[in-house]
Amino acid sequence: MRNVNELLENLDKIKTTELGKKRILKNLGLKVNDIIAWCKSVVLSAENIESSGKNWYVYKEDYVITINASSYTIITAHRQQIK
Repeated sequence: MRNVNELLENLDKIKTTELGKKRILKNLGLKVNDIIAWCKSVVLSAENIESSGKNWYVYKEDYVITINASSYTIITAHRQQIK
């Protein structure tokens, strides 16, 4: 199991593809110019970060951001229902 500090120490490596940017903006209904900076700020202020398999799952409010643990690529992000 990975330590959360590993993700935080590699924050500068977080990236995504052009398709990933579009998917994240659409899934979250965001209108931001720099989705990478926005995601990094979510990581820094996350309520919970979990490592499972090959991914990190970053939870903040009703957002979940999925980041590949080896490449630090943001795979997707979506909203979850708050219980």
